[in-house]
Amino acid sequence: MDFKESRSYHTQIGQENMSKEDFNMDFKESERSNDKYIFAEETEQVVTKEMIKELWSSDLRKIEESLGDRIKKRRYLGTFVLLALSAILGSIITIAAMYFYLPEMINQNEFKTEEIQIDLEQNINTNVFTAVARKAMPSVVGITTIIEDRNLFMLEQNRGGLGTGVIVDDRGYILTNSHVISDGDVDKINVILHEGKIIEAEVVWQDRILDLAVIKVDAINLPVAELGNSDLLEVGEIAIAIGNPLGLHFDRTLTQGVISGLNRVIPISSTETMDNLIQTDASINPGNSGGPLLNARGQVIGINTAKIKGGEGLGFAIPINIAKPIVSQIIEHGSFERVLLGVRAVDVAVFEQVTGKDVEVSKGVYIIEVVENTSADLAGLRNDDIIIKMGGRETNTMQQLIRNLFTYKHGDEVELVIVRNNKEKVIVVEFIE
Repeated sequence: MDFKESRSYHTQIGQENMSKEDFNMDFKESERSNDKYIFAEETEQVVTKEMIKELWSSDLRKIEESLGDRIKKRRYLGTFVLLALSAILGSIITIAAMYFYLPEMINQNEFKTEEIQIDLEQNINTNVFTAVARKAMPSVVGITTIIEDRNLFMLEQNRGGLGTGVIVDDRGYILTNSHVISDGDVDKINVILHEGKIIEAEVVWQDRILDLAVIKVDAINLPVAELGNSDLLEVGEIAIAIGNPLGLHFDRTLTQGVISGLNRVIPISSTETMDNLIQTDASINPGNSGGPLLNARGQVIGINTAKIKGGEGLGFAIPINIAKPIVSQIIEHGSFERVLLGVRAVDVAVFEQVTGKDVEVSKGVYIIEVVENTSADLAGLRNDDIIIKMGGRETNTMQQLIRNLFTYKHGDEVELVIVRNNKEKVIVVEFIE
């Protein structure tokens, strides 16, 4: 129904001749009128102002609630997006700042760290091996020997040997093992210095029982090793060996371990032993012989001499205090002369085995004869006396007695404890020339 036709059905309510423009009058304008009723187009229903207001208010509330929910959701979404963008932007700015400014800050010492200094004396195990190598290595030398021989066809055939030594005086005196130079029975000895220079050497002194020797090269101002005190050693101390194991391809090899034992005795033949030795688990191999055994201060405490075949970590060295008086006398006088006690003697065990007699003690040195006008004779020693101690050290064998004599020089005095007629007696001996 169009607008014109609908007018015939309209009822006049408060106003006559109401036009379409009047119907479209704004609600607020109708509120300002004093009429109680308004006309509703295209309906036969008459509504009051209160009904329209109520409906209008209800619709407004629903619209507002719907719009409010949408606005809130959009606000939450906007806030979340804004926060996310802020976080991303902040991270980018931070990374960029670190990239551009961190190196400069470090260079300007903005981050300060405390430098730790290693004190070798307080942290003796930290860099001790490097420190010892730097100190002692220049004084360690290689030793090669040549023995001229002839074969069955009378053709010349040379035999060579290899060992190690240590410089004990800057004028060219070198300490090594006697067996390295074949107990002096060699035709030529060459010494290889730390810088590689090869110099021919000569034998100054050697002793097979001690297994020590001193050779000399014609050179001066050589680096000298520092000698320590082997009497102060304790089991468990650091031990470092330097030598030429298995040939010059491994020259000046350093191996490390500890002092495993003291006063060790090892057999060197069916009738001979070496005693008072230092035992170490620092690796000692053929070619190491004659090289130094060092403590944590780089001091020579022994001369490496032997290892037990078939055993690992069983190396032995001669205490440096045995060699010290020999070295000192050679450096001072150019030669060494061992003091003599002036007796002919044998081990107690050998005497009992040969004679079939029982002796009142099981160990010691049995004096068979005292030589006239010797140190022993002047001190009052007699035949059949048994020496059991010299200078406070046990003297169980003839070899121990001889080794003890190397620690004395002419003019020194020593106390001997002997057994005479089943009684112990102390006799003071002065070593005369």
